[in-house]
Amino acid sequence: MTEIAVIDYGMGNLRSVAQALTHVAEGRSVTITSDAEIIAKAKYVVFPGQGAMPDCVRELDARGLRGAVLDAATNKPFLGICIGLQLLFEHSEEGDIAGLGVFKGSVKRFVSPLQDAQGNKLKVPHMGWNQVHQERAHPLWQGIAQDARFYYVHSYYVVPDDDAIITGTSEYPTRFTSAVARDNIFAVQFHPEKSQHAGLQLLKNFIHWDGNP
Repeated sequence: MTEIAVIDYGMGNLRSVAQALTHVAEGRSVTITSDAEIIAKAKYVVFPGQGAMPDCVRELDARGLRGAVLDAATNKPFLGICIGLQLLFEHSEEGDIAGLGVFKGSVKRFVSPLQDAQGNKLKVPHMGWNQVHQERAHPLWQGIAQDARFYYVHSYYVVPDDDAIITGTSEYPTRFTSAVARDNIFAVQFHPEKSQHAGLQLLKNFIHWDGNP
């Protein structure tokens, strides 16, 4: 039986996510899958992704995975990464497309030109290491220092309607939401699989999490 399912909808850095999970899994099975039945039976589900939102939504539906994702986001420990965070919201400016609507809110694009406090130009996409400020305690932050650095690659960010779900923020150059959590869901804009010790600790925390906040 698959214990940890990494959802395969034809996009994203699936193998690097699976390899990072395997590294911390202590012998538990990690499977990359587009099979809705395997996802339904898994104890933990990870929804990673890279690429454009319209392509991701199209591929998700083409593979018949929308229902499996929504069910997992309701019933078991669920980790969304990058697009896997953005797809949980109602609408994205990228392609003017509807998301899954698990959370109320939207996905906005960084508006160029951006400048930091010293007047230096900031590029879009936001790419590289940045601090994550833990806005509230959560089991997935255990063992991770406040303002630890994580790796980002993104041009869009989520804007939740409900501030209560925001569990992490970063700045580029103004504050944006970098992690959200509610019930059995934890989702992040950064890439834990590329974030060295802090990222591996978050993944380890996830596979030991019972889904309670």
